[in-house]
Amino acid sequence: MSSVVDEVTSEPKPALGVLAGPAGRSLVGGLAAAVALLAVGALTAFWRDKSESDWAYTGDFAAICGAMALALALAAVAGVRFARLRNLRRLAPWLIALALFLAAWEVVTAKLGLLPLPFFPPPQAILEVVIDDRARLVAGVFASFRLLATGYFLGAAVGFVTGVAIGWSQRAGYWIHPVLRFIGPLPATAWLPLAFFVFPSSFSASIFLIALATGFPVTVLTWSGVAGVNSAYYDIARTLGASQRFLVLKVAIPAAMPHVFVGLFMGLGNSFAVLVVAEMLGVKAGLGWYLQWAQGWAAYANMYAALLIMAFLCSGLITMLFRLRDRLLSWQKGLVRW
Repeated sequence: MSSVVDEVTSEPKPALGVLAGPAGRSLVGGLAAAVALLAVGALTAFWRDKSESDWAYTGDFAAICGAMALALALAAVAGVRFARLRNLRRLAPWLIALALFLAAWEVVTAKLGLLPLPFFPPPQAILEVVIDDRARLVAGVFASFRLLATGYFLGAAVGFVTGVAIGWSQRAGYWIHPVLRFIGPLPATAWLPLAFFVFPSSFSASIFLIALATGFPVTVLTWSGVAGVNSAYYDIARTLGASQRFLVLKVAIPAAMPHVFVGLFMGLGNSFAVLVVAEMLGVKAGLGWYLQWAQGWAAYANMYAALLIMAFLCSGLITMLFRLRDRLLSWQKGLVRW
């Protein structure tokens, strides 16, 4: 009996058993993609001479993508045995698809000319923009992040305090709720002309608009979380002699934190959209201003480079917010992933 148990629980597995699972499918897909891309590289490298056209460049590009696909497929299989590579194994199919997409993009735009220029630049043009214009892009990232962080934290703080006040106090709800119903549903960009007229600078006006876009969802979700706390929690705390301050800080707010983070996520998306509009219309710095400048000069490669950087920036900020939520709300860790 013990020998049977040892055979069942033994750690080593045959190699063919590994290939039968998801790792095997990743390996087969990666090998197929690698062979296809390497074949494209070999054919295009010998199809045209470098002095006549740049098809040989496409061959080099496809060969690099093929090598990437092969390496990722092998890493997917290695992830079965090595715990540190499991995340790479999970991402391997997407990365292989990305390599195929970049190769197809290069052929369709730079080589076959199926998409009109300059509206659809090839991938190497965007890479050249990131390298050559990196100083202006980095300055734009810092300017946008400064504006976004100031407006977002101000709006989140005001929205959190307002939401707790409305959810806890009926008197506060009586005075604040009508104003919230009047101002909240309007998009923050609708206040753009008034904000740029009232505030002394475009920077302060943009901060107000970002804070307004952030504050409304945070207020509503915090209010909902505080108002929805189970009354039994308050009764138990009062039985143990809890004061009003303790009920707010130690009972209502912790119980409402899942709703608060939902409002913070919604506010981050809204604030990012308002940031781009504000920079395109009023602020003379940042990624939104860079987009407007690139569009005015028909530099679509610069525009796409700025869009990619903005996507990475927004995704990174949401990831950081998820990490903070997982740390503060450990019982909800893994419930929603980003």
